Amino acid sequence: MISLTFRILGPLEVIAEGRAVPLGGPKPRLLLAALALQPNIVVSTEALVEVLWPTTAPRSAAANIRTYVHSLRRRLAETSPDLADRITSRASGYLLTVEEDELDHLVFTRLATQAWESQDDPETALALLDQAHSLWRGEVLEGLPHDPTWGPTVARLDELRLAVQEQRLRARLDLGRHNEVIAELRALVTEHPLREELWHHLITALRDAGRTTEAAEAYELVEQTLADELSASPGAALRELRTTLEVPCAKIPPICQLPLDLPDFTGRGEVIEHLVAKLRHHAEAERPTIVVLSGAPGIGKSSIAVRVAHAVRTVFPDGQLHVDLAGTSSSPRSPMSVLAELLRALGIPDSGLPRDLAERSALLRSQLAGRRMCIVLDDAGSAAQVRPLLPGAGASAVLVTSRIRLPDLAGAMPVDVDLLPEPEAARLLEGIVGHERVAAEPEDAAAILRQCGHLPLAIRVAGAKLTHRPTWSLRILADRLHDEHRRLDELRVGDLAVRASVTLSYDLLPMSAAAAFRRLGALGPVQFPAWAVAAVLGRPSADDVLDVLVDAHLVELVATDVAGQPRYRLHDLLRVYAAELAEPGETRAAIGRVLKGYLALAVEAAERMPIHFFGQYHDDTDLPLPPEADRLLTDPAAWFAAERATCVGAVALAAERGFDDLTWRLTVALTPYFDLRGHQDDWHATHLIALEAARRAGAIRGEAVVQRNLGQVLLYQDNDADAMVAFEAARELYQRIGDQQGLGEAYAGLGTVLRMQGKTDRALEPCHEALRLFGEAGDPHGEAVIRIAIGSIWVARKCYATARRWYTDALELSCEIGDRHREAHALQRLGLLNQREGNLAEAREHVTRAIAVFTDLGDDHCVGYANQNLGALCLYSGDLAHAQLLLVNSLSVHRRNGDRRSEAEVSQLLGELHSALSQPERSRSYAERARAIRRELSADTPVDDQPRKTGPHRIVSA
Repeated sequence: MISLTFRILGPLEVIAEGRAVPLGGPKPRLLLAALALQPNIVVSTEALVEVLWPTTAPRSAAANIRTYVHSLRRRLAETSPDLADRITSRASGYLLTVEEDELDHLVFTRLATQAWESQDDPETALALLDQAHSLWRGEVLEGLPHDPTWGPTVARLDELRLAVQEQRLRARLDLGRHNEVIAELRALVTEHPLREELWHHLITALRDAGRTTEAAEAYELVEQTLADELSASPGAALRELRTTLEVPCAKIPPICQLPLDLPDFTGRGEVIEHLVAKLRHHAEAERPTIVVLSGAPGIGKSSIAVRVAHAVRTVFPDGQLHVDLAGTSSSPRSPMSVLAELLRALGIPDSGLPRDLAERSALLRSQLAGRRMCIVLDDAGSAAQVRPLLPGAGASAVLVTSRIRLPDLAGAMPVDVDLLPEPEAARLLEGIVGHERVAAEPEDAAAILRQCGHLPLAIRVAGAKLTHRPTWSLRILADRLHDEHRRLDELRVGDLAVRASVTLSYDLLPMSAAAAFRRLGALGPVQFPAWAVAAVLGRPSADDVLDVLVDAHLVELVATDVAGQPRYRLHDLLRVYAAELAEPGETRAAIGRVLKGYLALAVEAAERMPIHFFGQYHDDTDLPLPPEADRLLTDPAAWFAAERATCVGAVALAAERGFDDLTWRLTVALTPYFDLRGHQDDWHATHLIALEAARRAGAIRGEAVVQRNLGQVLLYQDNDADAMVAFEAARELYQRIGDQQGLGEAYAGLGTVLRMQGKTDRALEPCHEALRLFGEAGDPHGEAVIRIAIGSIWVARKCYATARRWYTDALELSCEIGDRHREAHALQRLGLLNQREGNLAEAREHVTRAIAVFTDLGDDHCVGYANQNLGALCLYSGDLAHAQLLLVNSLSVHRRNGDRRSEAEVSQLLGELHSALSQPERSRSYAERARAIRRELSADTPVDDQPRKTGPHRIVSA
């Protein structure tokens, strides 16, 4: 027998064999809900159309319903084929077939009936009522829009639920369990303030529990409520009950309305210590203090305020007040009603409350002026809501919590509450779950914290879930949270839910800010600049929208980057929530605009860099730049550095979203910067993505450019074989489209690989072909590059005079066209050549000039390689101290860039240096390191017989 349960007393769920059946989107869920409300009865197609499309139904409505039914049947059948028959079609509609114990509202009704029939046996009746009550998980079909035709059924179930609650309370009272029901009764009278029977139960329970004063206060409250809402007095039963309340005369202690200070509260020590000290200092100086704690949903603002208020109770001996302003709810509390509550707490009777807001506010200020009180105003929605509630003089303090910043609240001290640091987040989880469970699975605990984004609310929900599932391993929850599509579903337990908390903030946003928030979530876990917000909205500027999102703590201002632009991000859970709300059409268009903005900026930044990149990085497509492009690109290398991680993420995002053309174009636009700073991992990873994208797009030129760039980075990574394949592929593609310049670059790469492999006799042919092609294409920069490459081949062949002519020609051409970067490379090669010829002084002069140019251009990458050359010259000149400094710095550059060959060369030189310094152990260590690297690279030729293959010397495109 297959276990099956349909649940509508709360969010719609179907549980089969103990597991939730995925029901699909909103329409299938609505259809199943309509059938579950009328089980074992045919629901007409016309009725289902009204439920699914309450305004205008599409022509294909009936067909769509058949599709939804088929989807539901298929999902049920995935558990057991027999379950598909639970939903069947009939001539006039559809039928859900269930047994009575398979549908929770039928079980609920049966249990309630049995309980009423067992009233003579209170224990039995209470057990049945408890079972019935436990079936409710929220409101009927919570989260689904209700069709008007459901009204009677839903109302009947709600009324029956309330009747069950009242009967449970009555049964427990009859059994003498007074204290047990008081808290529940308080909640019920708050929810149903006009039901006198509930008030009767509450007052009776308080009286019988010996809490006569509270019982009398409860009577006064219901009396006032009935007068305010219905202009009526309590009924006879309540009035009679009032006569039984004898309130003892006693001294009333100072009022303290503060909620519980959480026992497992963790961290925030610095903030709390600062606030406590501030409140003490101001109180001693007889000055009022206003503090505004603002932060993202679930960040822990209220917990901090309550802890601080508890910590300063002795400082404010006249009492502590706490009011929930409900600023993020659909019905924020008005200052008038809050003032009435505060004044009553201070002993002002209703008859003494002014009717005017200004007068009421003035009365509160007068009452506070002579007292020392601490007031917590929780969940403020605006400064206007808070302003009338503040003291004007005296030594009282007010702690305000708000999801939005309140810069217009004059005199307030703002405190931004941030996420928990990792150690404090770990302690919070450990405090909830227990040290042993966390210590047993530290990696999974860390994963849970990462997936919760160190958000206290999320950690509390995860911890509560684990606490109530003691047999679960932490790995189970970590795995469930790993899937972003279900993460917010998992972060819910009881009435604690991250999604519900964020929704309160999102619902308060203006339309433009809400649209920007949804679309920003689609950009992925990256930091973004201000112009990206304008791009997702399709506007020239959106600073006003960004300000709204930052003030609402839905977008976080992270820092100002090295390019001088502020950078923003969405917390991971907020990003997941935003992605859930995003509409596919608007999201794709928004992503496209951001990607085009990054492409335009990357191309412009590459154009403005002082170094001419040997390779193609853009086409003739003209894309508009963001309005602030000139300011952003004042220092193009700094802009690239600031945007590097985001741009790498943008490449992956473009490929994921199907923007294949933008994928390869953005990738190649980033290559000049990757080359300048030696970011070889990013270079390689993005180009692998771009290669597949170019092939999908059928972009032959794009594929050629990517292949040539791949060949270059593979050379950097000492992967000559794969570099040869990439360059050859680029050559064939360039030849197919007749691109002379690109063909020359591919031939240059092939020549470099052959030279690296020691095949200098074959290397000259592709290099000379490249020189011819550059000449025909009118590319003097390419000619300078290839002349240096040809000179290096002649050096390898020990034809130094010939090599000098090529290097000198390259130097003269570079100076003529103003290519300082290539000029520095030519100087460096001439320095190496002079070294080989024994002219160490002249060699040192050339290399020093090259380093000066590289430094002036900001090319730290090439400075590192040139330091190797100069370090070798200093070594052979006897300047050992200078040589050591240069070589150690160079070794660091090579290790960072992953250049294993050059690392081996510098290790060899450092071995020679320490040998000269009579430090045999360090010399041996470096020499062994050099040999180990060469063995890994299968470089069997002794280093002294090889040309010095420093980075720029061996890489033709440097």
